[in-house]
Amino acid sequence: MTCLYIFGVMIFLTFFLGLTANFIGYIPPGNINLTLVRITVNRGMQHAMQFIIAFSVIEFFFTFFIMHAAKWLASQVHLDVVIDWVMFALFAVLAVITWLARTKPSKTRYSEHASIKYGVILGIVNPMQVPFWMIFGTYLITHEWIVVGTIALIIFSLGSAAGSFLCLFLYARFARYIQSKFALSNRIFNTAIAILFFGLAGYHLVKRVFLAVQPGWKLP
Repeated sequence: MTCLYIFGVMIFLTFFLGLTANFIGYIPPGNINLTLVRITVNRGMQHAMQFIIAFSVIEFFFTFFIMHAAKWLASQVHLDVVIDWVMFALFAVLAVITWLARTKPSKTRYSEHASIKYGVILGIVNPMQVPFWMIFGTYLITHEWIVVGTIALIIFSLGSAAGSFLCLFLYARFARYIQSKFALSNRIFNTAIAILFFGLAGYHLVKRVFLAVQPGWKLP
């Protein structure tokens, strides 16, 4: 009984670590949660839930792979440069799409599975999570917070998927609340999100240009 109890506690702690880490990871505004806010405002909660579920399923596999490859990825010299340029391109594309969508009427009909496809695509093309799990995953493994093994990483990845689901669900609910509480139009929401996307794209561009000129500096 004692062994079963300890095993159960370890499973719970491993799951809770994954949930807490990824929940915190998706709190800062980024390509995923801002895209979700746009979908929630433009298409409604049903499409938002489709996006969240699809994305969280991909997040399970994404976390499992990254945690397995964390130490190898950390050894890649130019990985941070590649991630910055990919994020610049991604934010720029999302900014343009959102900016153009701000003029579309709110009653536009959307494909039934469009949000699911969107969630899957952004779940796969999610470069910001690479450095996050690279640093955090390496820390957890090195300090033996989680056991390096298939079962442990599956449980941890399930927690990670649950964390992203919970955080994104709260984002969607908050977006709907703000929209209904202050009667803000879709145009205002889309314009604000597009400006944020342009700002994030600009940050990654300026960061890379600045580091190319001043390679000795360290930027976040």
